[in-house]
Amino acid sequence: MDPEIQKMREVVLVYLDRSGGLQKFVHDCKKYNDSKQSYAVYRFIISINPSDIAELDATLGNYILHNPLQAAQIFQSVCFVAIKTLSLIEQLQTEAQISILLKPTHLPPLPSYVLSLSAYPFNYTSQRFYMSEGIVIALGTVTKYTQGARFLCTEETCPFSEGRFRCIRVHCPGATESATVRTDFVCSLCSSPLQEDMKFRVLGDKQIVEMTDAKILNALKGYSIDKSYFRIQAFTLFLRDELANKMTIGNHYRIIGIPACVQNGLQVTACIEVNSIQLYKPNGPSFVSDNFKYLLSLTSSSCWRFTAVLANIFASQVVPPGTYNTLKLAILLSLVQTCEKENADYLDLLIMTSDTLVIDRLLNYSLCLLPRGIRHPPSSDIFPSVSKDKHGTGSASIQACSAVLAKGGICYIGDLSSYKKDKLELLQSVLESRTTTVFIPGKKYGEEADQQVTVSVQTNFWSFVDVDSSSKKHIQKENFLIGQMDVSLIPVNLVDGFGLLIYNEFPSCRLSSPVVHHTLKKAINPEAMVYKVSQQFRTQDYEEFILFARNLHVELSSEAESLIQGYYLASRRVRRDSIHGSTVSASALKILISLAKAHAKLSLRQRVLEEDAVIAVLLLESSLTLKHGTSALCVAPNPVFPFDLSDENSLQQRDIYLMQCHHQLLKFIAAYSPGIHINTNEE
Repeated sequence: MDPEIQKMREVVLVYLDRSGGLQKFVHDCKKYNDSKQSYAVYRFIISINPSDIAELDATLGNYILHNPLQAAQIFQSVCFVAIKTLSLIEQLQTEAQISILLKPTHLPPLPSYVLSLSAYPFNYTSQRFYMSEGIVIALGTVTKYTQGARFLCTEETCPFSEGRFRCIRVHCPGATESATVRTDFVCSLCSSPLQEDMKFRVLGDKQIVEMTDAKILNALKGYSIDKSYFRIQAFTLFLRDELANKMTIGNHYRIIGIPACVQNGLQVTACIEVNSIQLYKPNGPSFVSDNFKYLLSLTSSSCWRFTAVLANIFASQVVPPGTYNTLKLAILLSLVQTCEKENADYLDLLIMTSDTLVIDRLLNYSLCLLPRGIRHPPSSDIFPSVSKDKHGTGSASIQACSAVLAKGGICYIGDLSSYKKDKLELLQSVLESRTTTVFIPGKKYGEEADQQVTVSVQTNFWSFVDVDSSSKKHIQKENFLIGQMDVSLIPVNLVDGFGLLIYNEFPSCRLSSPVVHHTLKKAINPEAMVYKVSQQFRTQDYEEFILFARNLHVELSSEAESLIQGYYLASRRVRRDSIHGSTVSASALKILISLAKAHAKLSLRQRVLEEDAVIAVLLLESSLTLKHGTSALCVAPNPVFPFDLSDENSLQQRDIYLMQCHHQLLKFIAAYSPGIHINTNEE
């Protein structure tokens, strides 16, 4: 025996003993032994820390990292000797029956161990461990594969025709089913055909996943600041046994695996046999820019001023400062209410507008402030669909979509009136439940029974309705209430599904002079900084600010909670009729809480104050007025920004106005929801 191999075997035994791997191995052997059943293959998973191995023996550490299949054979021989010496598995006969899967805890943080899916060439020839990361864009159903099988020689006089485990086929990374089980294997002793002993076939779970580089998210944004070009290539992952169903469609993962090349007929596919999976969660910035800090200190005298100035100057690269303030505030609130947590506070926006071009530019620009801002292309599906797996298995594969790829971000679906009835009904269902169900017909995809897979949809939706085009498509109603808009083109329940309904301030028939000037200047020189504020508060500053603000954990104060509950109950009592009951949906309370929390985050506070609740109430009341007409609260058409913000005096006037609104709100609650106790400040 090669002395170097013998030395590595000794090191393997020392490492297993020190790391606790030997104890786990003995425990796994006990399970097999207790079953009293003979298997063709006994599979063991051994966790490996490359750093610890390299400290014991650099040669073995290098062998594991660069020749993992051969390294597994060294572990295999050590484990076989241990089983026989300690009599751990009575049924085991030959070393070939042991299958060892080495799982490294990590790889060295060096470029040579990273497999980039957007870089060329794709190195799939060296069968060693690589680390890669990407987003899951397709998820297959779990099927079976052969872990190992026993073969017997068909020649009766051959020693290999006896019932011993001499001819064993075991699955290797990247190998197809035909490499493990087929009918043309021949005996190595007499060259007679081999026949599989079916009762000893060992099956395992297999799942095929499609993954792509996270850079694809930049390509799916409607507008991008980064003008660089890159190549995107989806690649195939094989998840086997304990790793099956460990990935969720739309999630970002880091994986360790062995690349391989799989041939399906004339088609060759580069793939990765996954060894370990880790959910990737990028850390947000731990700071905001100095300009935002300075602005926060200047406006610290009021809980309303900072967010007002923030909205006033936001997106100055696209629209002039001071225009579309209510819409820009709503966009900022929606941006900071994005996360990948279950039962998150969502904030969807539906905008009624005649300025589709300007609004589209503004929404596209805002998408790019998040890592996952997706503009839905009309030619594709908003929600997951099912197709046949392209690797020849015939099984079903769930394909990702705009809503799933926008997980923890924004899905901008464009003009709502351009979608057909069935799409709108599906959107309404998703807005209500935040899940969608994918139906997989079993007969079509080779399964015995039909399946239904529920996919979580964790994103905020943005959309708009072109008021001018919608008015031409149907006859408008005549019996409108004061303040009510005609939204009859869109189903009522779908309109209620969106958190906020917003009507922008400047219809196209009377575009403001600043918007016209801005559009003309940008048309002449698209790269020009038209306003000084664009240099002081750059797009990158807003990106960092939003990522920082959305990670803040905020809690409702008792005062804010009482104000929100009081308004909600009073509003439901005021907005009702004898036939349909209250026109305020039950989801309005969630929307109010989400708005108040978002305003606190945008103010860089971790506690929701009454002032945050006032802004939430005014925004929702304005939305309800557009849907159902004015109520006893009777807010102004543009209650959050009643006049232009040009200087400190205008900010002071806005504070006084909002304090009056607060007082009016308290009187409204006292009149229509007397059971709610609110602390009033007479001053």
